[in-house]
Amino acid sequence: MVHAFIMVKTGAGESEQLLGPIRDFETVAEAHIVAGAYDIIAEVDTEAVYEVLKTASTRIQGLQGVSETKTYISLDD
Repeated sequence: MVHAFIMVKTGAGESEQLLGPIRDFETVAEAHIVAGAYDIIAEVDTEAVYEVLKTASTRIQGLQGVSETKTYISLDD
């Protein structure tokens, strides 16, 4: 199992409308609006690293209003 966190930067005022679609992705266990350099953090659980990449680069970055993502893969169990 691969556990990762995807930080999402959105356009101004778009975080709330993007939270639902991000939460709806099958690989996303949780997603929250946060304060700081990024607007949303998504917690992802997948069977393979490739699925984390697909979630970040194809699914989340494919949403209109997403301007940037940064992915962190957990190294602990």
